[in-house]
Amino acid sequence: MDNLQEQLQHLINTKTKPLGALGRLEDIALQVSLIQQTTKPAISNPQIVVFAGDHGIAATGLVNPYPQAVTAQMVLNFLSGGAAINVFCKQNNIGLTVVDAGVNYDFDKSNMSASKFVDAKIAHSTSNYLEEDAMTIEQANKAIESGRAIVKQLAATQCNCIGFGEMGIGNTSSASLLMSAVTGISLNECVGRGTGANDVQLRIKLETLKKAFQFHQLQQYNKAPVELLCKISGFEIVMMVGAYLQATEERMIVVVDGFITTAALLIARLIKPSIVDNCIYAHTSGERGHEQMLQYLNAKPLLNLGMRLGEGTGAALAIPLIQSAVNFLNEMASFESANVSTATI
Repeated sequence: MDNLQEQLQHLINTKTKPLGALGRLEDIALQVSLIQQTTKPAISNPQIVVFAGDHGIAATGLVNPYPQAVTAQMVLNFLSGGAAINVFCKQNNIGLTVVDAGVNYDFDKSNMSASKFVDAKIAHSTSNYLEEDAMTIEQANKAIESGRAIVKQLAATQCNCIGFGEMGIGNTSSASLLMSAVTGISLNECVGRGTGANDVQLRIKLETLKKAFQFHQLQQYNKAPVELLCKISGFEIVMMVGAYLQATEERMIVVVDGFITTAALLIARLIKPSIVDNCIYAHTSGERGHEQMLQYLNAKPLLNLGMRLGEGTGAALAIPLIQSAVNFLNEMASFESANVSTATI
Protein backbone atom coordinates (compact mmCIF):
# COMPACT_ATOMS: atom_id res chain seq x y z
CA MET A 1 0.00 0.00 0.00
CA ASP A 2 2.84 2.38 0.77
CA ASN A 3 4.10 2.05 -2.80
CA LEU A 4 0.61 2.64 -4.19
CA GLN A 5 0.12 5.61 -1.91
CA GLU A 6 3.40 7.10 -3.11
CA GLN A 7 2.39 6.59 -6.74
CA LEU A 8 -0.98 8.23 -6.15
CA GLN A 9 0.50 11.17 -4.30
CA HIS A 10 2.93 11.72 -7.16
CA LEU A 11 0.09 11.62 -9.69
CA ILE A 12 -1.93 14.12 -7.66
CA ASN A 13 1.02 16.44 -7.05
CA THR A 14 2.05 16.58 -10.71
CA LYS A 15 -1.32 17.57 -12.14
CA THR A 16 -1.40 21.01 -13.78
CA LYS A 17 -2.11 22.97 -10.61
CA PRO A 18 -0.23 24.37 -7.65
CA LEU A 19 0.59 21.78 -5.01
CA GLY A 20 -2.50 21.09 -2.91
CA ALA A 21 -4.63 23.56 -4.86
CA LEU A 22 -7.62 21.21 -5.09
CA GLY A 23 -7.77 20.89 -1.33
CA ARG A 24 -10.08 18.20 0.01
CA LEU A 25 -10.65 16.80 -3.47
CA GLU A 26 -7.04 15.64 -3.43
CA ASP A 27 -7.62 13.83 -0.13
CA ILE A 28 -10.73 12.17 -1.52
CA ALA A 29 -8.97 11.09 -4.69
CA LEU A 30 -6.25 9.46 -2.60
CA GLN A 31 -8.73 7.78 -0.23
CA VAL A 32 -10.94 6.40 -3.01
CA SER A 33 -7.91 5.07 -4.87
CA LEU A 34 -6.60 3.34 -1.77
CA ILE A 35 -10.02 1.78 -1.08
CA GLN A 36 -10.10 0.45 -4.64
CA GLN A 37 -6.34 -0.30 -4.66
CA THR A 38 -5.75 1.30 -8.05
CA THR A 39 -4.30 4.38 -9.70
CA LYS A 40 -7.39 4.51 -11.94
CA PRO A 41 -10.33 4.79 -9.54
CA ALA A 42 -13.93 4.86 -10.74
CA ILE A 43 -17.35 5.57 -9.28
CA SER A 44 -19.76 2.96 -10.58
CA ASN A 45 -23.54 2.88 -10.15
CA PRO A 46 -23.71 5.02 -6.97
CA GLN A 47 -26.67 4.27 -4.72
CA ILE A 48 -28.55 5.65 -1.73
CA VAL A 49 -30.42 3.20 0.49
CA VAL A 50 -33.05 4.67 2.81
CA PHE A 51 -34.00 2.45 5.75
CA ALA A 52 -37.35 3.19 7.43
CA GLY A 53 -38.70 1.98 10.76
CA ASP A 54 -41.01 2.97 13.56
CA HIS A 55 -40.14 3.34 17.23
CA GLY A 56 -42.38 2.22 20.04
CA ILE A 57 -41.52 5.26 22.12
CA ALA A 58 -42.88 7.54 19.39
CA ALA A 59 -46.43 6.34 20.15
CA THR A 60 -46.14 8.05 23.55
CA GLY A 61 -45.60 11.48 21.97
CA LEU A 62 -42.91 12.25 24.57
CA VAL A 63 -39.96 12.57 22.19
CA ASN A 64 -41.48 13.67 18.89
CA PRO A 65 -43.70 16.58 17.74
CA TYR A 66 -44.93 14.62 14.72
CA PRO A 67 -47.16 11.51 15.03
CA GLN A 68 -45.73 8.08 14.34
CA ALA A 69 -47.88 7.78 11.21
CA VAL A 70 -45.58 10.26 9.44
CA THR A 71 -42.98 7.49 8.98
CA ALA A 72 -45.27 5.53 6.65
CA GLN A 73 -46.52 8.70 4.97
CA MET A 74 -42.96 9.75 4.14
CA VAL A 75 -42.08 6.29 2.83
CA LEU A 76 -45.05 6.59 0.47
CA ASN A 77 -43.67 9.99 -0.54
CA PHE A 78 -40.30 8.38 -1.33
CA LEU A 79 -42.02 5.74 -3.39
CA SER A 80 -44.03 8.30 -5.37
CA GLY A 81 -40.87 10.30 -6.08
CA GLY A 82 -41.83 13.43 -4.14
CA ALA A 83 -39.20 13.72 -1.39
CA ALA A 84 -35.95 15.67 -1.32
CA ILE A 85 -33.93 12.48 -1.63
CA ASN A 86 -35.79 11.62 -4.84
CA VAL A 87 -34.98 15.05 -6.28
CA PHE A 88 -31.28 14.89 -5.43
CA CYS A 89 -30.84 11.30 -6.59
CA LYS A 90 -32.54 12.06 -9.90
CA GLN A 91 -30.46 15.20 -10.39
CA ASN A 92 -27.18 13.43 -9.71
CA ASN A 93 -27.97 10.10 -11.41
CA ILE A 94 -27.88 8.12 -8.17
CA GLY A 95 -29.94 4.98 -7.69
CA LEU A 96 -32.40 4.91 -4.79
CA THR A 97 -33.64 1.95 -2.78
CA VAL A 98 -36.25 2.30 -0.03
CA VAL A 99 -36.29 -0.37 2.68
CA ASP A 100 -39.14 -1.14 5.06
CA ALA A 101 -37.12 -2.25 8.07
CA GLY A 102 -39.98 -2.00 10.53
CA VAL A 103 -42.67 0.53 9.59
CA ASN A 104 -46.03 0.33 11.35
CA TYR A 105 -47.86 0.01 8.03
CA ASP A 106 -48.34 -2.61 5.33
CA PHE A 107 -47.33 -1.22 1.96
CA ASP A 108 -49.00 -2.11 -1.32
CA LYS A 109 -46.03 -3.24 -3.35
CA SER A 110 -47.99 -3.21 -6.61
CA ASN A 111 -47.70 0.57 -7.01
CA MET A 112 -44.05 1.40 -6.49
CA SER A 113 -42.51 2.52 -9.75
CA ALA A 114 -40.42 5.55 -8.78
CA SER A 115 -38.03 3.74 -6.44
CA LYS A 116 -36.86 0.25 -5.74
CA PHE A 117 -38.62 -1.06 -2.64
CA VAL A 118 -37.37 -3.79 -0.33
CA ASP A 119 -39.71 -5.38 2.19
CA ALA A 120 -37.40 -6.39 5.03
CA LYS A 121 -39.85 -5.69 7.86
CA ILE A 122 -38.70 -7.17 11.15
CA ALA A 123 -41.85 -6.07 12.98
CA HIS A 124 -44.38 -3.25 12.72
CA SER A 125 -42.42 -1.21 15.27
CA THR A 126 -39.88 -1.63 18.00
CA SER A 127 -41.11 -1.89 21.58
CA ASN A 128 -41.23 1.15 23.86
CA TYR A 129 -37.75 1.27 25.38
CA LEU A 130 -39.03 3.26 28.36
CA GLU A 131 -40.49 -0.02 29.60
CA GLU A 132 -38.48 -2.84 27.97
CA ASP A 133 -35.84 -3.55 25.36
CA ALA A 134 -36.65 -2.10 21.95
CA MET A 135 -36.07 -5.49 20.31
CA THR A 136 -34.83 -9.01 20.97
CA ILE A 137 -31.35 -10.21 20.13
CA GLU A 138 -32.89 -12.42 17.42
CA GLN A 139 -34.56 -9.39 15.83
CA ALA A 140 -31.35 -7.39 15.98
CA ASN A 141 -29.31 -10.14 14.36
CA LYS A 142 -31.95 -10.58 11.67
CA ALA A 143 -31.88 -6.82 10.95
CA ILE A 144 -28.09 -6.83 10.68
CA GLU A 145 -28.19 -9.73 8.24
CA SER A 146 -30.93 -8.04 6.20
CA GLY A 147 -28.81 -4.89 5.91
CA ARG A 148 -25.87 -7.00 4.77
CA ALA A 149 -27.98 -8.82 2.17
CA ILE A 150 -29.34 -5.58 0.67
CA VAL A 151 -25.83 -4.19 0.17
CA LYS A 152 -24.57 -7.48 -1.19
CA GLN A 153 -27.30 -7.39 -3.83
CA LEU A 154 -26.36 -3.85 -4.81
CA ALA A 155 -22.69 -4.80 -5.02
CA ALA A 156 -23.70 -7.44 -7.57
CA THR A 157 -24.97 -4.58 -9.80
CA GLN A 158 -21.44 -3.11 -9.88
CA CYS A 159 -22.27 -0.45 -7.27
CA ASN A 160 -19.04 0.63 -5.56
CA CYS A 161 -20.21 3.85 -3.88
CA ILE A 162 -23.08 3.87 -1.41
CA GLY A 163 -24.75 6.20 1.04
CA PHE A 164 -27.39 5.42 3.64
CA GLY A 165 -30.42 7.40 4.73
CA GLU A 166 -33.19 6.82 7.23
CA MET A 167 -36.77 7.66 8.07
CA GLY A 168 -38.37 6.99 11.42
CA ILE A 169 -40.27 9.32 13.73
CA GLY A 170 -38.41 9.24 17.04
CA ASN A 171 -35.11 8.02 15.65
CA THR A 172 -33.09 11.07 16.70
CA SER A 173 -33.86 9.91 20.26
CA SER A 174 -32.33 6.48 19.65
CA ALA A 175 -29.37 8.13 17.94
CA SER A 176 -28.84 10.46 20.90
CA LEU A 177 -28.88 7.57 23.36
CA LEU A 178 -26.46 5.58 21.20
CA MET A 179 -24.16 8.58 20.89
CA SER A 180 -24.07 9.18 24.63
CA ALA A 181 -23.54 5.50 25.46
CA VAL A 182 -20.66 5.08 22.99
CA THR A 183 -18.88 8.41 23.35
CA GLY A 184 -19.55 9.21 27.01
CA ILE A 185 -20.81 12.65 26.03
CA SER A 186 -23.65 13.87 28.26
CA LEU A 187 -27.19 13.46 26.94
CA ASN A 188 -27.58 17.21 27.41
CA GLU A 189 -25.10 17.64 24.55
CA CYS A 190 -26.50 14.84 22.39
CA VAL A 191 -30.23 15.55 22.36
CA GLY A 192 -31.53 17.99 19.76
CA ARG A 193 -34.83 19.10 18.31
CA GLY A 194 -35.19 16.28 15.80
CA THR A 195 -38.13 17.01 13.50
CA GLY A 196 -38.65 20.40 15.10
CA ALA A 197 -39.41 20.18 18.80
CA ASN A 198 -40.10 23.50 20.50
CA ASP A 199 -38.45 24.42 23.81
CA VAL A 200 -41.08 22.68 25.95
CA GLN A 201 -41.05 19.57 23.78
CA LEU A 202 -37.25 19.51 23.82
CA ARG A 203 -37.19 19.63 27.62
CA ILE A 204 -39.68 16.74 27.84
CA LYS A 205 -37.66 14.79 25.25
CA LEU A 206 -34.45 15.23 27.22
CA GLU A 207 -36.08 14.26 30.53
CA THR A 208 -37.63 11.19 28.90
CA LEU A 209 -34.34 10.05 27.38
CA LYS A 210 -32.53 10.48 30.68
CA LYS A 211 -35.06 8.08 32.20
CA ALA A 212 -34.42 5.60 29.39
CA PHE A 213 -30.66 5.94 29.83
CA GLN A 214 -30.94 5.11 33.53
CA PHE A 215 -33.52 2.36 33.00
CA HIS A 216 -31.17 0.49 30.66
CA GLN A 217 -27.97 1.47 32.49
CA LEU A 218 -26.53 2.36 29.11
CA GLN A 219 -23.11 3.26 30.44
CA GLN A 220 -22.59 -0.50 30.83
CA TYR A 221 -23.31 -1.32 27.18
CA ASN A 222 -20.83 0.75 25.19
CA LYS A 223 -18.60 -2.29 24.69
CA ALA A 224 -21.44 -4.66 23.74
CA PRO A 225 -22.74 -3.14 20.52
CA VAL A 226 -25.49 -5.58 19.58
CA GLU A 227 -26.85 -5.61 23.13
CA LEU A 228 -26.84 -1.83 23.07
CA LEU A 229 -28.82 -1.83 19.82
CA CYS A 230 -31.37 -4.15 21.39
CA LYS A 231 -31.90 -1.78 24.29
CA ILE A 232 -32.76 1.49 22.59
CA SER A 233 -32.33 1.32 18.83
CA GLY A 234 -34.65 1.13 15.83
CA PHE A 235 -34.82 -1.53 13.16
CA GLU A 236 -33.74 0.99 10.52
CA ILE A 237 -30.63 1.87 12.54
CA VAL A 238 -29.71 -1.78 13.17
CA MET A 239 -30.21 -2.65 9.50
CA MET A 240 -27.92 0.25 8.63
CA VAL A 241 -25.23 -1.19 10.91
CA GLY A 242 -25.31 -4.39 8.88
CA ALA A 243 -25.24 -2.38 5.67
CA TYR A 244 -22.12 -0.50 6.79
CA LEU A 245 -20.36 -3.74 7.65
CA GLN A 246 -21.18 -5.37 4.31
CA ALA A 247 -20.29 -2.26 2.31
CA THR A 248 -16.83 -2.30 3.85
CA GLU A 249 -16.38 -5.98 3.03
CA GLU A 250 -17.38 -5.18 -0.56
CA ARG A 251 -14.67 -2.46 -0.60
CA MET A 252 -17.26 0.21 -1.36
CA ILE A 253 -16.85 3.92 -0.82
CA VAL A 254 -19.26 4.60 2.04
CA VAL A 255 -20.74 8.09 2.15
CA VAL A 256 -21.92 8.90 5.68
CA ASP A 257 -24.93 11.21 5.87
CA GLY A 258 -26.15 12.91 9.05
CA PHE A 259 -26.87 12.48 12.74
CA ILE A 260 -28.71 9.16 12.74
CA THR A 261 -26.57 7.49 10.09
CA THR A 262 -23.43 8.55 11.96
CA ALA A 263 -24.85 7.07 15.17
CA ALA A 264 -25.28 3.78 13.30
CA LEU A 265 -21.67 4.09 12.16
CA LEU A 266 -20.54 4.45 15.78
CA ILE A 267 -21.99 1.01 16.46
CA ALA A 268 -20.60 -0.53 13.25
CA ARG A 269 -17.20 0.87 14.21
CA LEU A 270 -17.35 -0.92 17.58
CA ILE A 271 -17.88 -4.17 15.66
CA LYS A 272 -15.28 -3.46 12.96
CA PRO A 273 -12.97 -0.50 13.75
CA SER A 274 -11.40 -0.40 10.27
CA ILE A 275 -14.77 0.48 8.75
CA VAL A 276 -13.93 4.19 8.96
CA ASP A 277 -11.17 3.77 6.37
CA ASN A 278 -13.90 3.41 3.74
CA CYS A 279 -15.99 6.33 5.00
CA ILE A 280 -16.32 9.78 3.50
CA TYR A 281 -18.42 12.13 5.62
CA ALA A 282 -20.95 14.07 3.58
CA HIS A 283 -21.85 16.98 5.84
CA THR A 284 -22.28 18.40 9.31
CA SER A 285 -25.94 18.14 10.25
CA GLY A 286 -27.81 20.99 11.87
CA GLU A 287 -28.99 18.49 14.49
CA ARG A 288 -27.41 19.08 17.88
CA GLY A 289 -24.70 16.58 18.70
CA HIS A 290 -23.64 15.72 15.18
CA GLU A 291 -20.60 17.98 15.15
CA GLN A 292 -19.34 16.42 18.39
CA MET A 293 -19.99 12.96 16.99
CA LEU A 294 -17.89 13.81 13.95
CA GLN A 295 -15.13 15.16 16.18
CA TYR A 296 -15.19 11.91 18.15
CA LEU A 297 -14.60 10.05 14.87
CA ASN A 298 -11.89 12.53 13.74
CA ALA A 299 -14.05 13.09 10.68
CA LYS A 300 -13.80 15.97 8.23
CA PRO A 301 -17.20 16.45 6.55
CA LEU A 302 -17.33 17.85 3.02
CA LEU A 303 -20.29 20.19 3.45
CA ASN A 304 -21.89 22.33 6.13
CA LEU A 305 -25.24 23.53 4.84
CA GLY A 306 -27.23 23.51 8.07
CA MET A 307 -29.25 20.54 6.80
CA ARG A 308 -31.02 18.20 9.21
CA LEU A 309 -33.51 16.40 6.99
CA GLY A 310 -32.05 12.91 6.95
CA GLU A 311 -33.16 10.61 4.13
CA GLY A 312 -29.56 10.45 2.87
CA THR A 313 -29.87 13.92 1.36
CA GLY A 314 -26.40 15.04 2.46
CA ALA A 315 -24.85 11.91 0.97
CA ALA A 316 -26.66 12.48 -2.33
CA LEU A 317 -25.21 16.00 -2.50
CA ALA A 318 -21.69 14.81 -1.63
CA ILE A 319 -21.41 11.99 -4.17
CA PRO A 320 -20.86 14.41 -7.10
CA LEU A 321 -17.90 15.87 -5.20
CA ILE A 322 -16.43 12.39 -4.89
CA GLN A 323 -16.96 11.89 -8.61
CA SER A 324 -15.14 15.17 -9.26
CA ALA A 325 -12.19 13.98 -7.20
CA VAL A 326 -11.98 10.76 -9.19
CA ASN A 327 -12.36 12.57 -12.50
CA PHE A 328 -9.57 15.05 -11.89
CA LEU A 329 -7.20 12.21 -11.03
CA ASN A 330 -8.10 10.30 -14.17
CA GLU A 331 -8.55 13.11 -16.70
CA MET A 332 -6.53 16.14 -15.67
CA ALA A 333 -3.23 16.59 -17.50
CA SER A 334 0.10 16.45 -15.76
CA PHE A 335 2.73 19.17 -16.13
CA GLU A 336 4.72 16.80 -18.33
CA SER A 337 1.86 15.70 -20.61
CA ALA A 338 0.65 19.27 -21.07
CA ASN A 339 4.14 20.74 -21.53
CA VAL A 340 3.51 23.19 -18.71
CA SER A 341 6.51 24.47 -16.81
CA THR A 342 6.72 23.59 -13.14
CA ALA A 343 7.46 26.13 -10.43
CA THR A 344 11.15 26.92 -9.94
CA ILE A 345 10.87 28.55 -6.51
